Amino acid sequence: MLLKEIVTINKDKINCSDLSNDNYISTENLLPNFGGYTKSSNVPAGKCTKIYPNNILLSNIRPYFKKVLYCNFFGGCSNDIISMIPSNEKILLNKYLFYIICSDKFINLYVKNSKGTKMPRGDINVLLNYDIEIPNIPTQQHIVDSMPQHFLFFQND
Repeated sequence: MLLKEIVTINKDKINCSDLSNDNYISTENLLPNFGGYTKSSNVPAGKCTKIYPNNILLSNIRPYFKKVLYCNFFGGCSNDIISMIPSNEKILLNKYLFYIICSDKFINLYVKNSKGTKMPRGDINVLLNYDIEIPNIPTQQHIVDSMPQHFLFFQND
C-alpha cells in the first residue's frame, strides 16, 4: 500500500509567536541519526507548521542526516520539516509509521532521490509513493513493543 493512501501530511499552520524555544522544532535543532532534538536557539517570525502529539517529523533538508522525530507534544516546526500522521490508526499505528520512516530501506531511497548538491532536499513524492506492506495491528504493536522506548520519545524536560 502506498503511504499517500494511509498517511496525512499535516499542513495546519500556527503563529510562531505562540511558540517558545521548547516547542519549536527546526532542522537545526533536530539531531542526526534519530537522536531527538535540543532546545531551539530561536523561534522565527511568521507562521510555521503546527505539530501535534504523535506526529512524525522528517527533515526534508539533507535527509542523509536521518533527522526523524516521534513528537509527543504540541508545538510548531519549520516548513522544511514534513509532519505526518496515519490517516487511520485502525490500519496503521503512529509508532509503526515511525518505524517505517526510520528504516534503512526508506532512508536510503529518500536520500537516493533527493535533489540538489549543497543542501539536498527529499522528494515528497518519494515519501508519498513509498510502498509498504501493512501487517495487522497486533503484529505492528509487537514490532513497536520491541523497539527501545528511548527511540520513540524525545520530549526534553
